[in-house]
Amino acid sequence: MFNPYSLIEAPCDGRPTVLLVDDTPNNLQIIRELLKGRYRIKVATDGEMALRIAGGTRPPDIILLDVIMPVIDGYEVCRMLKESPVTREIPVIFLTSLSERRQERVGLELGAADYVTKPVIPEVLLARVETQLRLNEAKNFFRERSHSLERMVRRRTRKLYKLQEALIVAMGSLAETRDNETGNHIRRTRRYVEIIAQALVTASDDGYRLSSEEADLIAKSAPLHDIGKVGVPDSILLKPGRLDDQEFEVMKQHTELGRNAILAAEAMLGEPDGFLHHARDIVYHHHERWDGSGYPEGLAGAEIPLAARIMALADTYDALISRRVYKPAYDHATAIETIRQQSGRHFDPCLVELFMAHEAEIHRVAQAYAEESITDCQEPDADCPAQGVTQ
Repeated sequence: MFNPYSLIEAPCDGRPTVLLVDDTPNNLQIIRELLKGRYRIKVATDGEMALRIAGGTRPPDIILLDVIMPVIDGYEVCRMLKESPVTREIPVIFLTSLSERRQERVGLELGAADYVTKPVIPEVLLARVETQLRLNEAKNFFRERSHSLERMVRRRTRKLYKLQEALIVAMGSLAETRDNETGNHIRRTRRYVEIIAQALVTASDDGYRLSSEEADLIAKSAPLHDIGKVGVPDSILLKPGRLDDQEFEVMKQHTELGRNAILAAEAMLGEPDGFLHHARDIVYHHHERWDGSGYPEGLAGAEIPLAARIMALADTYDALISRRVYKPAYDHATAIETIRQQSGRHFDPCLVELFMAHEAEIHRVAQAYAEESITDCQEPDADCPAQGVTQ
């Protein structure tokens, strides 16, 4: 009785493995005799056995597959091989009689690499098998090189991302160090912005929904929000008291100074950049107010870029809980209530609602980066809830 396993050669001699799939023992014997000197041989007498061997722990390097077989024909076997991530890369050569040549297109569309006509011509079969093995070896080599390059690119991208983020924080800190009362302000506000922006990734309203990438870019841009302050004179920036009207007009110029710096960076790139786009919106518009009473352009409602609306909330909350030369620091509850009262006036009502939903997390960030200047004053100045607090 024919025993197909008698045709399987030694498992570990370093030669490529060929899986022969044919329900005719004579065909298996003939092809095995042609290949045995060059390759290790595995055999299957039906499609089910072929799929089991191909998907095993030692898959073959190439499959020679008969078309006409009982139960599962060669086309179905090929389709199933190509659907499986384990076997889809194994090249398949169909073995077909002359009368079946018209079906070649079907097999090739299923993913077969080649056809060999039966009865086989030894030189042709050997050449086709060797060609496909070499092609597959080259594909595997370049695939591995590609994966290696991808891993290297990911590592370097992460490193560049961290470097970029560090430089952004450093630039923001450079502006903030001119005002020695702000300290960890940019670190806290970045985290507040990140919390709100990430919450908007799952927003149901299209006008508020952000992609994960956009949320990340907005958070990344937040440390630059007051970069234009480097151009504000010390006599105004560090004045120990409230600014008069003329001084406040000079202070407001920091939004334009910051925007112009980012526009210059965009011009150097010569193409649009998502990060700089959000940074520009934040720098220039985070002092706009929902009711149109803010600056620099007096935009109202949804005219204000979403990134700037988020930044306005984060910046104001942090200013409220921080001591300034013109005000004490308020406790978290008082700051939250102040923001609630300004919903629909200073702030976007929908974002205020989202801010309130995440207030515990925001409070934890404030505590984690707390400074001596953040105290627990519970009574804000009567004339200064949110007005002028982020000047």
